[in-house]
Amino acid sequence: MVWGYKQGFDSVIQKVSLAASLCVLFLISGCTSLDYELTTSSVSGDGYKYADSDPVDVWEGGAPNRNPVHGVDVSKYQGDIDWKKLSRQGIEFAFIKATEGGDRLDEAFAKNIHDARRAGIASSAYHFFYFCTSAKKQARWFIRNVPRMRGSMPHVLDMEWNSKSPTCRLRPPAETVRKEMEIFMRMIKRHYGKRPIIYTTVDFHRDNLEGHFNKDVFWLRSVKAHPRVTYPGRNWAFWQYTGTGRIDPVEGDIDINVFAGSRSQWDEWLKKVTK
Repeated sequence: MVWGYKQGFDSVIQKVSLAASLCVLFLISGCTSLDYELTTSSVSGDGYKYADSDPVDVWEGGAPNRNPVHGVDVSKYQGDIDWKKLSRQGIEFAFIKATEGGDRLDEAFAKNIHDARRAGIASSAYHFFYFCTSAKKQARWFIRNVPRMRGSMPHVLDMEWNSKSPTCRLRPPAETVRKEMEIFMRMIKRHYGKRPIIYTTVDFHRDNLEGHFNKDVFWLRSVKAHPRVTYPGRNWAFWQYTGTGRIDPVEGDIDINVFAGSRSQWDEWLKKVTK
């Protein structure tokens, strides 16, 4: 993402059993309590579920193909997407670019979010943070352009360094970065009722986020190894495992992601956060 979101168990006994299983996973992984009560992934394997133009031969720590719930993230660069066909290919969630900085709107956002929701794909919007504009201005811009939508997943704050930006290559101190993030996230929570998911990359996480935001939900980029290897100790909900995926009907490369847990955990999480 450079430049360019079933039901409950049938009996009390089953609920207790699930809770017990989650507690065991928490103990094994050293999890802290998350807003959405998510565990780290215990699923691993080798290979891909979808085609890839630049595949990894060996995944250190486990591959993403065994995770049952897959999704995409998109922007205008993916062109006109047939979301119903994408759903038939097994895509179950999508993070869709809405805004960047304090004045840029992805022109495909309105159509993408409408069509994804109509296709039954769980979705939300993401904002690409710009370090030369205040967090308050950026949050107001996001709120201005992203309406409240019933059934939406939590929106996303995309935090990464952008060394290729023609207008802003500023890298503020980590303390400043975290302060601005918190301002943005509180404003989004106040408006939409849900604290945003944090998307980040390995280098940005290392420079700014290690040991912080431990109660927030993370979406992590890691294209050669399992997040347990590249982000040791960090709990996560979503893993962006490739930027070179290939899924019909999208022309060219597309980012593909997996949800951390099992299908039943996905159903429970989605039910909770889309109320």
